[in-house]
Amino acid sequence: MRAWHAEYLDACNSHDLDAIRSFVDPAVRRAHLPGGSDAWVADLADLFHAFPDWRWRRIQLIVEDDRVAVHLRGAGMHLGAFRGVAPTRRHVNVAEFAMHRVADGRIVESTGTDAVELIIHLGA
Repeated sequence: MRAWHAEYLDACNSHDLDAIRSFVDPAVRRAHLPGGSDAWVADLADLFHAFPDWRWRRIQLIVEDDRVAVHLRGAGMHLGAFRGVAPTRRHVNVAEFAMHRVADGRIVESTGTDAVELIIHLGA
């Protein structure tokens, strides 16, 4: 699972939406967010458009059975509109937490922090 997550994070940091999709079950369930891999990929596409240099750095990873809990730092320069916030040209750096349940090499359930934390850092 550690190697699996490292590959997933590499796909995310490469902004490779097709590769990201391969790690996410088509019917993924997300807490408080629309489900499905299309929604997952669309959310990341919006993030990458607004923050073209966005990258995550893994701080800690805990694996238990079919679950992965991860603490990340996400950072990038806000150069495009994001969830109604016009570009600020500010660099943001936020803590993120996620817990994923993985089956057959794909995320089937996910919960964690979302874009609200990022929007707060943008001053919206």
